[in-house]
Order: sequence, then C-alpha cells, then structure tokens
Amino acid sequence: MPLRSCESEPDLLRMQSEAGEDGRPAVVPGRVVGIDPGLNATGYAVVEPSPRGPRIVEAGVIRPSSEGKAMGQRLTHLHQNLLEILDEFRPSAVAIERVHSHVKFPRTAILMSQARGVILLAAALRGIPVFGYAAARIKKTLTGSGRAPKPQMQQAIKVEFRLDSVPEPHDVADACAVALCHVHVSPNLSRLDGV
Repeated sequence: MPLRSCESEPDLLRMQSEAGEDGRPAVVPGRVVGIDPGLNATGYAVVEPSPRGPRIVEAGVIRPSSEGKAMGQRLTHLHQNLLEILDEFRPSAVAIERVHSHVKFPRTAILMSQARGVILLAAALRGIPVFGYAAARIKKTLTGSGRAPKPQMQQAIKVEFRLDSVPEPHDVADACAVALCHVHVSPNLSRLDGV
C-alpha cells in the first residue's frame, strides 16, 4: 500500500496511556471508530474484531439540532457528540474518509474540511490516532476495485459484517466502510510508520 493512500498520525500512538482517569483501559485494542464527515449528517460506526470477524458495536448519525443552523453551532454539536462517542467506546483508532473535491464544487471540499477539522480535534484531545483513507482506497480494499459502484460497496459491507441488510442511512454505511478498510489495512501500518 503506498503511503499516500493513507494519512496517519503515528506519534499519537505513543501519547496513549495504559489506563484512563477512571481506571478503565484507555483504549480497546482493535476497536476503531469509522467516520463519514458531514455538516448536516456525520455517520459513525464503532467496529471491533471478534472471533467470527469484524463486528459493529454501534453505528449512527450525528445531526445538528434544528436550532443549530449556524456553522459554529453545527461544528460544536459535532465536536461534543464525537467526544461522547470516543469517551464511551474508547477506540484504539479513528478512521476517516479523506476530503476529495471536484473541480465544479470546490466549496463542498472547503465546508467538509471544517467538519473534518473538528473530528481531528476531538480525536487529538483524547489522544487517539487518526487514519485517513481516500475513497478509492476504501473501495479497493473492500471490493478489489477503486472504482466500485455504491451497490457493490454496500454488498461488501453487508457480507463482511454478516448483516441482513445494508446499514441505513448511507452516512452509516460509509462510516462502516471506512472502519472496515482500517481493520483490513491496519496490520500493515506499523511497517509504514518509519517510512
């Protein structure tokens, strides 16, 4: 895997303590929170290894309240909710889809970067390393093709997690995909840290 397809913060691995302030383990080994960033809806999926393969512990969507329409309020709501998720589930990593932009829609990338920045801040405050994956890398890892269509991705998620149906809404399915990508790629990351 070329390093450019995954951005990581390996120095944060050394920042994690062995126990939290309440005496519980600071992290659950192998547990990852996958995040599909957005301003109106941010999907998240808490995934961990199990004897039968990766399993979803919890998944959902963070949405700003109906009163919180201003950008600052949306970002605050996202930040606070994400901190609660990280505190409750204590993942060993956060996996997030990298921001991509289309020439015709540069504003979208700028707005998404604001949500992504809040997510990175929440993880940094909890000392959790963040790994970003390009959409093509996620697709290739799960389906074998970096250009896989959405139905093929959804089928891969359904099969990997042994689900009866695809997680809904699509924000949750996308968060499951990025978490699953990290589960598959993470064993190779320790070899890349020194590169």
